[in-house]
Amino acid sequence: MELRQLRYFVAVAETGNFTRAAEVLHVSQPPLSTQIKALEAELGVQLLERGPRGAVLTPAGTGFLEDARLVLTRLDLARRRARAAGQGEVGLLSIGFVSIADYGILPPALKAFRAAHPRVEVQLHELTTDAQVRELRAARLDLGIGLAPVDEPDLDFEHLLYEDLVLAAPSGHPATRKAASVDLGTLAAEPFIVPPRDVAPGLYDLVISCCRAAGFAPRITQHARQMQTVIGLVSSGMGVALVPASVQNLKRPGVHYRRLRGRAARVELGLLARAAADDVLVARFRATLQQVRTRTAPGRAAQITSR
Repeated sequence: MELRQLRYFVAVAETGNFTRAAEVLHVSQPPLSTQIKALEAELGVQLLERGPRGAVLTPAGTGFLEDARLVLTRLDLARRRARAAGQGEVGLLSIGFVSIADYGILPPALKAFRAAHPRVEVQLHELTTDAQVRELRAARLDLGIGLAPVDEPDLDFEHLLYEDLVLAAPSGHPATRKAASVDLGTLAAEPFIVPPRDVAPGLYDLVISCCRAAGFAPRITQHARQMQTVIGLVSSGMGVALVPASVQNLKRPGVHYRRLRGRAARVELGLLARAAADDVLVARFRATLQQVRTRTAPGRAAQITSR
């Protein structure tokens, strides 16, 4: 059974005439008649009674007409959906992100993307950068937002933005009482809270190098995989931490932030995708992130508050 046979049959049934149906379909009448006869032969029933006044549906034809219309309607819907998906108008986009992105660029990017693509479903997964690498390779993520460095030959890493590191300290800590900035060297005796190196090697190494440049090796007493856990430990008085500036948007009670004196130390946030990936939705979300990046400046020292 061919789709054109269904179209021919529906046209004859709706016009009641082989000649008019052929005109509507822009085909000649003999091939149309031949295809309908072939359809009837395959089904083993007569669908139309031919007469001098046209064509009339048989009882079998009446029942078959309903199903034929349903098939053609579903086919048209499938065609339109496929075209919409190919043009990035509908579909599913699975995005992984480190928690830092959720405090800065991700919310405005999602708002802009959803306004432009209301029929696209976006699934969000908060994952460390190393976990995003695994999920991208397994094709369970379409795009990731992670921390540099990422050196994976099968993945692309596209720079998104830099964020300054700032001090996060418990409320009432001496370093937060007066000045708007702090000399990192004065914190040599403090317990530090950092992410494990295997989870965030770039951030871990940056914290270590900053402390060494200030003349000491940090006394690391706690490791935490997620940034909100780091801030929670700071809030409970377990130590201090060097965190990206956008983390202050978490607004956790009991934590104050201060700029670091001297040359700014910065972490790099970027986009992760499978190399040579050709996906319209991924391309459009990447473009949205880059557009939002140009309108925002998370992590700039001037934006650090006293909280």
